[in-house]
Amino acid sequence: MKKVVLAYSGGLDTSCAVKWLSENHGLDVVCFSAFIGEVKDKGKLIQKAQAAGAVKSYIEDLKREFAKDFIMPALWAHARYEGKYPLATALGRPLIAKHLVRVAQKEGAEFVAHGCTGKGNDQVRIEVGVRTLDPKLKIIAPLRDWEFKTREEEIEYAKERNIPIEVTKASPYSIDKNIWGIAIEAGILEDAMVEPPEEAYVMTRAAAKAPKKPKYLIIEFDKGVPVKVNGVEKDLVEMIEYLNAVAGQYGVGRFDMIENRLIGIKSREIYEAPAAEVLLKAHEELEGFVMDREFLHYKRLLSEKYAELVYFGLWFSPLKSALDEFFKSNQKRVTGKVRIKLDHGHAVCVGRQSKYALYKEKLATYSKGDVFDRKASVGFMKIWGLPYEGMGEK
Repeated sequence: MKKVVLAYSGGLDTSCAVKWLSENHGLDVVCFSAFIGEVKDKGKLIQKAQAAGAVKSYIEDLKREFAKDFIMPALWAHARYEGKYPLATALGRPLIAKHLVRVAQKEGAEFVAHGCTGKGNDQVRIEVGVRTLDPKLKIIAPLRDWEFKTREEEIEYAKERNIPIEVTKASPYSIDKNIWGIAIEAGILEDAMVEPPEEAYVMTRAAAKAPKKPKYLIIEFDKGVPVKVNGVEKDLVEMIEYLNAVAGQYGVGRFDMIENRLIGIKSREIYEAPAAEVLLKAHEELEGFVMDREFLHYKRLLSEKYAELVYFGLWFSPLKSALDEFFKSNQKRVTGKVRIKLDHGHAVCVGRQSKYALYKEKLATYSKGDVFDRKASVGFMKIWGLPYEGMGEK
């Protein structure tokens, strides 16, 4: 019998998809789950997949690969879609696509499948990733094809076929989580005028309930990589998880967006990304301390394009790879320390230090010790304004 490798989360949709793929396509289903922050019990997940009818399961811890090969390039790029969203879900999908292809090739599978809806961005990210890496694989998207119109119909299907599901009071929200952040949508959030209720948030505390006393963090970078916090060495995953916990207590990293989806509709999304907010701000501040004006101003344009490419599912494209090399090229200089103050929903840079600093206090100061030659400004002003002399005359 032919095989299909299903990107499996263990939720209602993908649990039903295991049986549905077998019944409607006559395929042996191999489940693949990527552990990038959201899988708590691997053994239970394997049991659920087998009980639903899977012939084999792969449950793999990919957090370190995710951090090193997907988060780190996005951090160097200062990637935020539409200036806000740190791209947590968007960064996870190409990783899933990569390993779907790997497992399919290992298993000799002709098909891969996913549980993305026909309305969102994730179907694009996974399918374009798969097609880029192995165009011979055929892709099945059960949620676009099957007969179920409601969650209740899926539950009934699962009960009839003894598919194990956890039927509890359903959360009104759709949540996707990994170590770089959480995406939350649906329910009351679909009313763009309604303030998100506190129960919608998962990893951040309301700013009003944050500790009264601010907390200071000194993030140390070595060649662009965050390696220490307050003098304590941490690998990248440990760093992210620590900052999620600490900054989340101060309400840092909440975003409420009306977002332009790739498929053309606007959607209301709320995001939580405490560690991403702290690290993106810290890296950007340190890079601004050690790099020249022309580089920094031009990088902003490229950062916006990079974020679009990631959001649009073009992780494996030539342009995105070329931009990776550009952002990577200057990281040797991004070495030093940044002091971040956490205070009631804000992460503010309050200090910077680096042996590569282009900031010179003796040039910037207005106090004793100023070495700036003010007379040199006369010639500069004359030459700088020369092309525009008389252009305002009528």
